[in-house]
Amino acid sequence: MTEVVTSIDIAAPPETVWALAMDPACLSEWVTIHRRLHSHDDGAPRKGYAMEQTLHLRGVNFKVHWELVACDAYQHAEWHGRGPARSHAETEYRLTAVDGGTHFDYRNEFTAPLGPLGRVASRALVGGLPRREADASLRKLKALAERR
Repeated sequence: MTEVVTSIDIAAPPETVWALAMDPACLSEWVTIHRRLHSHDDGAPRKGYAMEQTLHLRGVNFKVHWELVACDAYQHAEWHGRGPARSHAETEYRLTAVDGGTHFDYRNEFTAPLGPLGRVASRALVGGLPRREADASLRKLKALAERR
């Protein structure tokens, strides 16, 4: 299992940050490893909302099927994803209003396929890349939200 926990302060209200972070059509504007949105449910984000996207890491594209398992508008979202060969991921957003802006806490947990062998290979191949990509994505989300 690889876990990344990071955060950023954004000079925009939680409603603005939430709208961008939770809109599948905006993924290409801020998620650095996003390559393609295949499908997503209609309407506002809610528990059970689903989407499918292609991500890219270390030269490899892979498709992930996501389901929103927790959703408290403008405050908290938790996505669970299934990828190739029984890999899975969890991504969590926590938004806190702070002085007219937003403190955005981000957590991502990824479990590689193929059990213990997959975990060893994942650490060797991925290294610190997930943290760098998470931080780069949050900087892009910050810039996007602060322009709006």
